[in-house]
Amino acid sequence: MNFIKAFLVLIWRIWFYLLVAVPIIVLFPILLIFSSKEKWYPKFFWLARNIWANIILYGMGVFPKIYREQKMTFGKSCMLVGNHTSMLDIMMMLKVSKTPFVFVGKKELSKIPVFGFFYKRVCILVDRTDSKSRSAVYKRAQERLDSGLSICIFPEGGVPEEDVFLDNFKDGAFRLALQYQIPIVPVTFADNKQRFPYTFFNGSLGISRAKVHSAIETKGLESNDKVKLKNETRTVILNQLQEFHKK
Repeated sequence: MNFIKAFLVLIWRIWFYLLVAVPIIVLFPILLIFSSKEKWYPKFFWLARNIWANIILYGMGVFPKIYREQKMTFGKSCMLVGNHTSMLDIMMMLKVSKTPFVFVGKKELSKIPVFGFFYKRVCILVDRTDSKSRSAVYKRAQERLDSGLSICIFPEGGVPEEDVFLDNFKDGAFRLALQYQIPIVPVTFADNKQRFPYTFFNGSLGISRAKVHSAIETKGLESNDKVKLKNETRTVILNQLQEFHKK
């Protein structure tokens, strides 16, 4: 029985990578055009959110259920931050926001076949081992914010070990939010780790819940408020995770 289950999960995992790659291949000419100019990025985002993410989530038997404390204002830049638990976090974050945003993510993901081609064209890449790369993030983020986009960062700095409920947050997202005086919107993902964990032969179909919290304003705050802001944001996400998992 365990062998049959492992085989089915293996097929399901392969199916995930096909769902990631095939829409990109089919839509390649359109995505190439929309990713070639900054002013066309909202169209690229629309395709990623409404076609690519839906194909992957529903194709995997994962059904997003999103709760909102506050409706996000279309066209108003913000800093989206969420707990990082699974590759599904990318697709779920796309479902969270109708307002176009750009991910800040690890440079290593650009090496993923097919996906990586567009990832490096439209996302802000950071090499965490290179201080110059980390500094360059601020310049690229400013360009995106100036064009009316939002920014998304997973502040744990990567997916933590599976026995870690919520890792410590790094400073980058909060430093950026303070520098550009944009609100932080915390997002809690409750079920992505259970639905599609990094442990290869685990996972399940079902609902995946996300909670979009009220924005935390940064106007009037200064750089020395960074730790307080970071701790406040982490507490919001941690409390919601604990609440979700009581049920």
